[in-house]
Order: sequence, then structure tokens, then C-alpha cells
Amino acid sequence: MTRDIIDINDFTILVETANSKETTLDFCSFDEPLIAVAFYGKGNVDLTIKYGEKEKAFKHTKGLALSFYADERVEFVHSVSANKPLECIVIATSIKNLDQLPNQEGELFGEMLHSLVNPTDHYVEGPSFFMTPEMQSIVDQVFHSQYEGKARMLFFRSQMTTLLAHFFGQLTLVSEITIPTEERKQLELAKDILSQNLSNPPSLSELSLQIGLNTFKLKKNFKGLFGVPVFKYLQNERLNTANLILRNQEMTIQEAAWHVGYDSLSSFSNAFAKKFGFRPSEIRR
Repeated sequence: MTRDIIDINDFTILVETANSKETTLDFCSFDEPLIAVAFYGKGNVDLTIKYGEKEKAFKHTKGLALSFYADERVEFVHSVSANKPLECIVIATSIKNLDQLPNQEGELFGEMLHSLVNPTDHYVEGPSFFMTPEMQSIVDQVFHSQYEGKARMLFFRSQMTTLLAHFFGQLTLVSEITIPTEERKQLELAKDILSQNLSNPPSLSELSLQIGLNTFKLKKNFKGLFGVPVFKYLQNERLNTANLILRNQEMTIQEAAWHVGYDSLSSFSNAFAKKFGFRPSEIRR
């Protein structure tokens, strides 16, 4: 497990990763009351939040942006396993620091996270949603950054500011969309099905049947909940997975393309370059 704590202005940034072949528990708590937003990477680790006699569990954290208030009595427990590694970024600040935050960030917290600024319990859950591809890309860059020293600090400062900007921007859009809890579960299932079938995904009508939701609601509310259309999400997942495979040198470029569902190497290379700004072959240099 690695846990980096970085202070930037009046924000505390926690970057945490953990891997384990066997199921292990990772515990985290804070020394003072904080308002925070947690951004989860691709590990899909299980999360349980315990406070007093209460607890809240999240079984699907991959790509989740979760806002919350927590004091010293709250414990965050991640269940880490071989198939569910931990990748988590927490951007936190104390209520007393809100007025000191730059760029009117304190006002944003007060207006859009009102329940967190005025907590009624040891733990208060604020708005949560699944990150857009742009947000997910920032999170991935943080976990794969090679910068050190002052360059690392500059990189983190810029990325955290951008990530918060995306969070509040997306929060504005999500707050305008009302999706019933059961339908959210169906859409999350659709997201899982696509992620697990990158090389041979179902058609829109097949996906609709699998989750029990008509195609109109699937198309409309998938974009509303996740920020992108169904097959744009699929393309992003394919390219992100291929990028990770190539960086870890697990396959050749051709094998990576096939693995994520591209029959044409040129189509794969063009799509990869359009998304990341460089071609797959440049990773190997």
C-alpha cells in the first residue's frame, strides 16, 4: 500500500493505492472534520463507511466521484483483493478553511454542497456520480505520473484544480437529472457489461434486454448519469484499457488492439492518437 499526503493551499490531497493477492482491509480516518471529494480509479474496490452504529457500503466504486463530510469518528474501510485493487484520490478541506479558498471555491462548496457545510451527523454523504471520461483521464494520469519533487507538486496542483472544476461542472448537470434508484442500478449494470465485454460488446438492443430497460431510457439516462453516450463510453474503456496494457508491456500493439475489440490496427492507432495525443508505438520508445 502507498499513501501520499500533499498539502496544496488549504486543500489536503490524499493519493492512495493498494494491491493484494488475498483479501485485505485498508483503514483510513481523518484527524479533524473535513469536507471532501473522493475519486476512485479503475480498481473497483469495495468501500464501507462506519460511524457509530451506522455504516454505508459501496460495492461499485470504479469511476465514482463521492462527496462527503466526515469527522474524527468516521472510519473508511476498503476491501482490497487481487481483482479489486485500490486507487483513490481524496481532495479535502476543513469547514474553517472554506472562506480562505482561492478562486471562489469556498462559495462553490457552500452553494453546491450545502448539506456538507452544515452537517447533521458524524458522516454526511453529498452528491455522487460516475466520472466523465475527462475526469477519469485526470485520475489515471495522477496514478501513472512519473514526476518527482517540485515538478510533481506543480503537476498535482494543476490536476487537482482541474479535477475539482470538472466535478462542480458535472455536479451542475447531474443535479438537473432525476433518475430513480432502481434505474441507476440498471445503468450501472449496463456499464459493467460493456466494461467486461470490450472485445465483443452487445448491441444497444441486446444491452437493453440484458438490463431490463428500454433503449430510449438507456440512451438518454446513460449519458445523463455517466456524461457520455453508451458507445462513446465503450470506446473510452477500450482505449484506456489498451493504454494500460501497453504501458505495462503485457502485449504487443496488435494483441492489445485485438484484446479490446479492434480488428484494424490502423483504426486502433488513429483512435488512440485522437484520444491521447500520441500513437501506441510511441509508448514503446
